[in-house]
Amino acid sequence: MRPQLIALTLSSLLTLGSVSQAAHKWGLKDGAPDLVSAGQLAFGPDGVLFVGDAKGAAVFAIDTRDAQPASAIAPRNIENLTAALEKLPGVKAPIAVNDLAVNPLSGHIYLSLSVGEARSPALARVDHAGAVSLLDLKNVPFLKATLPNPPEDKITGEGPRARNRRDETVTDIAYASGKVLVAGVTSGDAPSRIREIAFPFSDNATGTPIEIYHGAHGKLEDNATVRTFVTMTIDGEPSVLAGFTCTPLVRFPLASLSKGDKTRGTTVAELGNRNMPLDMIVYKKADENFLLMSNNNRGVMKISTRDIGRKEGITQPVPGEKLTEGQAFETITDLAGTVQLDRLSDTLAVVIRQQDGVLRLQTVPLP
Repeated sequence: MRPQLIALTLSSLLTLGSVSQAAHKWGLKDGAPDLVSAGQLAFGPDGVLFVGDAKGAAVFAIDTRDAQPASAIAPRNIENLTAALEKLPGVKAPIAVNDLAVNPLSGHIYLSLSVGEARSPALARVDHAGAVSLLDLKNVPFLKATLPNPPEDKITGEGPRARNRRDETVTDIAYASGKVLVAGVTSGDAPSRIREIAFPFSDNATGTPIEIYHGAHGKLEDNATVRTFVTMTIDGEPSVLAGFTCTPLVRFPLASLSKGDKTRGTTVAELGNRNMPLDMIVYKKADENFLLMSNNNRGVMKISTRDIGRKEGITQPVPGEKLTEGQAFETITDLAGTVQLDRLSDTLAVVIRQQDGVLRLQTVPLP
């Protein structure tokens, strides 16, 4: 097991002796979460932070003890995020920032990290003054949900297709309607899956196999990987909008993911091949909902959701010379290099950008 990094801040010392509302309400128990990796993040109720652990094939619910509503949201900008993290006790290079999430109650920014040659898991927080600290994981209220049937922890495939699918056990998570949604893959046939886990955690984390029509490939696929997703209500129906590698955008009614049977989504857009979505949020501007998606090769896209609930999806090959089809989008060049993002307020987002070999944390207007 990889060692965990531990640091105590003044705020954590003050709260250690206090009674946690979240712990009592949701049945969290004091202990040390046995994180093997720290990946995707999402906030639930009462300051509970969900942490995806792909290597350990688990999802953790951790009480941050950070449920005090913010009186105001402060923009934060850290010119060299890596350098700021390296100043924390016990943190050594190399450092990877795997995800960020804004606590909707406090407005504090949370980061999941892999640090050192051992890629040890750690969680960090950025307060309203821009100060960075590590979360104390020695004795916190938490729950753990184990994900059954994960891929083997080994590299498979050859050449550019070689990869460790264990790292894709959890590719994104969200909390909606009292449940934790977990996208990722399992071992065996039809590996692409969305798991729906009741919170407080239940034992049923098997999930629903999913299938999509991939216009760029011109075929049905049940092995395509969800890279990022959001939940939103579309024409009165709670839904998931998922971005897949290479880059279909697919709609799934939330109710269809509760049945356990293989579910085919509706492909509402093809956003260009040879590309991987990295992160996505939904926000409202001028009475219209938009998606903001960061990508590894195609920049940051502002995607319209107009008529996204239409019954007809993409069911025919998208020609190679055309590349895109479906929902309209524009590329936001001012956000080039964005690898992670989350909403900070109704008008602001916080992003992490890779520029000139440096990671920068910035507050930016929602476009």
